[in-house]
Amino acid sequence: MSALETVVRLVQLAAAACFVIGLHLMNSPRTARRGNQVSMGGMAAAVLSTVVLIADRGSMTTTGWIVAAAGSAVGGAAGLYAARSVKMTAMPQLVSLFNAVGGGAAALLAVHELINVIDPDLVGVQTSLTAGLDIVIGGVTFTGSLVAAGKLQGLVTGAPVVFPGSRVVNALLALAFLGGIVWIIADPASLPAMLLAAAAGLAFGITMVLPIGGADMPVVISLLNAFTGTAVAMAGFVLESTVLIIAGALVGASGAILTKLMADAMNRSIVSIMIGGFGTGDSAVAVGVGGDTTVRAVSADDVAIQLAYAGRVVIVPGYGLAAAQAQNEVAELAGILKDHGVDVTYAIHPVAGRMPGHMNVLLAEANVPYPELKEMDEINPQFPQIDVALVVGANDVTNPAARRPGNPVSGMPILDVDRARSVVVIKRSMGKGYAGLDNDLYSDPKTGMYFADAKAGLADISSAVKSLVN
Repeated sequence: MSALETVVRLVQLAAAACFVIGLHLMNSPRTARRGNQVSMGGMAAAVLSTVVLIADRGSMTTTGWIVAAAGSAVGGAAGLYAARSVKMTAMPQLVSLFNAVGGGAAALLAVHELINVIDPDLVGVQTSLTAGLDIVIGGVTFTGSLVAAGKLQGLVTGAPVVFPGSRVVNALLALAFLGGIVWIIADPASLPAMLLAAAAGLAFGITMVLPIGGADMPVVISLLNAFTGTAVAMAGFVLESTVLIIAGALVGASGAILTKLMADAMNRSIVSIMIGGFGTGDSAVAVGVGGDTTVRAVSADDVAIQLAYAGRVVIVPGYGLAAAQAQNEVAELAGILKDHGVDVTYAIHPVAGRMPGHMNVLLAEANVPYPELKEMDEINPQFPQIDVALVVGANDVTNPAARRPGNPVSGMPILDVDRARSVVVIKRSMGKGYAGLDNDLYSDPKTGMYFADAKAGLADISSAVKSLVN
C-alpha cells in the first residue's frame, strides 16, 4: 500500500467517525445543526479522498472525469435547490426521493461491477451475494420510495390500494428475487440473473408500498430509509469500500431503530405493518363522529378570553400548523400569554406531522425554547390539570377513538387533550385526518371549534388577547 493510499484510508476513517459523531449530535434539537455540519464535513472528506485516490491510480478516462464532474454539478445543484426551497410540509416527500436516489444508485453500482467482471470464476460468494442483495434492496427502495413520495404529494391516492391476490403476488415476487440472487451467486456475470433480481425488486417495491394507508406512513418512510442504508452498505462490500460500508450501516441501523420506535409510538408491530396491509387498522369500518354531529363553534374573542384567564395552557401542534406555516404565529401567541403570566407548554406527539421530529424542527424555526416542548409520556399525566388545551391542526394524534377497538387508530397512543378542563381546536373544516377517521374530540361538549386557517386564526387570537391584557 502506497503512502497516499494510507493517507486516504486514514481520511476516510476520520470521515466515518464524523458520521458517527454527527448522528449522535442529531439526538437533540439543540445540537442537530452541528451534527449535520459534522456529517457534511465527513462526507466532503470521503468524496474528495476517493477522487484523489482514483486520480492517483489513473483508472478513469477523460470522458469518465467529465461525466463525473457533470453529474456532481447537476446533482449538487439539484440537492441544494431542493433543500433550500422545500417547505417543511414537503420534507417527507424529499426524504422519500432521496431514499429512492440512494437505493437506485447503490443497485446500479452492483450491476456495473458485475457486468464488468473479467473472470466470473474469481468472484467470491461474498461479493456476488452482496451484489445480489444490493440490486434487490436498491430496487425495492427505488420504486417503493417513489410511490411513497407520490402518496405524500397527492399524486397517488393516500388510501390503501389492495387488489385480490396481492399477497400471493408479493410472495411470488419474493421467490423471484431470491431466485435471482441465487442465480447471481452461481453465475455473477449473468445479465438475465441481474435483470430477474432487479425486475422483481422494482415490482416488489410498488406492491409493498401501494397498500400503505396514511396512519402508517411515518413508519414506512423510516423503513425505506433503513433499506437505503442497507443497499449502500451492500454496495460498499461489492466495491470493497470501508467508508461506504460504515456509512450505509449507520443509516440502515438508525433507520431500523427509528422504524421500531415509530411503530411502538403507533402501537403497531413492524411485522403486522409489513404483512397485514399498511394503515388499514383493525377494521375497515370507521367508527367516530358522524357528518351530522353538532359541534360548538367559537370566535377568536371567545378563545382569547379562555386563554388570557387560564393558569396553564398546552399548545398541541399538528400537520395543519405545518401546512399553514404558522409556527411564528403560535410562538407569538405563546409569548403574549407568558408575558401575561400564563404557563405555556407544547405537547409533541411522536408522529405529529408526517415524520419524526417534524414539529420540533418547525417550532425551533420560530425560536420556541426547547424546554417548553413536552413529549407525550411527560405531558399526558398533566392534562387533567391543564386549563386550556389549544389544538392547532392536529387530528389523528388527539382522537379519543384510539381507546376503542374496531377502527383505524385503535390502540394508537394519543395525546390526552380530551382530559383537559377545556379544549379549543383550530381547524379549517371538519375534514378527516390522514387516517380517514372522524375525531370524537370535536363533539365533546367542552371542545370549542374555531374554524380558520392556522396562520390567520392564531394572528386573530393574538390580537384579541392583546386587547384583553393591555
